[in-house]
Order: sequence, then C-alpha cells, then structure tokens
Amino acid sequence: MLNPMKKELLCVRGNCEAEVDQMVLEFPVMADYMTMWLDGRMVFCTHGHLFDPDNMTRLNKGDIVISGHTHIYRAEEKDGIYIVNTGSVSLPKGGNPRTYVIYENGTFSVRDMDGNALTEISLK
Repeated sequence: MLNPMKKELLCVRGNCEAEVDQMVLEFPVMADYMTMWLDGRMVFCTHGHLFDPDNMTRLNKGDIVISGHTHIYRAEEKDGIYIVNTGSVSLPKGGNPRTYVIYENGTFSVRDMDGNALTEISLK
C-alpha cells in the first residue's frame, strides 16, 4: 500500500517496527529520528518512544518536534519550541478521534478523518 508512494514518504521507526517490516518496504523506516528544514526551521521528527518533548536533543527557540507515540494529538508551543503530535489514524487514545496533521502556509493543523481542524498552531 505504501510502496507506490515511496518517493513522497519520510519515515521514522516506531516502537513496533521490526527488521521484517523493512524487508517488505521499498523506503527506509528504521531510523530513530530524522531532521529536516521547513521554512528555515529545524524539524526533529521522531516516533516518541525514545525521544519526546521532555527527553529531547538540543533544540533552539523556533524549532519543531513532530511525534506520535502517545496517540494523543497535540499542537502547542512550549518554551519557544513547537510541539506537534499527529495523534493516530487507527488507534487514538484518551477518547480522541482518529487524527492526522497537515502543514500549510506556516500552520500545523490537527484534523479528524472528515478534514475538520481540531486544533492548530501557527509558526511565529
């Protein structure tokens, strides 16, 4: 299902990924984290079981952390760092609906499966 989209995906390893998963996928999924630049800001992407906003590498004000391990959506600024949790499209927790995140025009928007924005945060 995901292999046809392999050129569009950037992935990090979750706490349930195994080497057998990598054997059937045509794109890398075993990295514990990745960094990328988005509109001049460093983005630290991780599943969240090894690194989380309270156990993080050195970040600068304005940087962004994207994770999902808790399966509870989140979009907020804490001590100058933007924290985004996608929630979960399959197994949401805490009574939350199934969610995903979209980034458009400087804003992270957490949306339900009908596309309704539940919360969002705009980069300053």
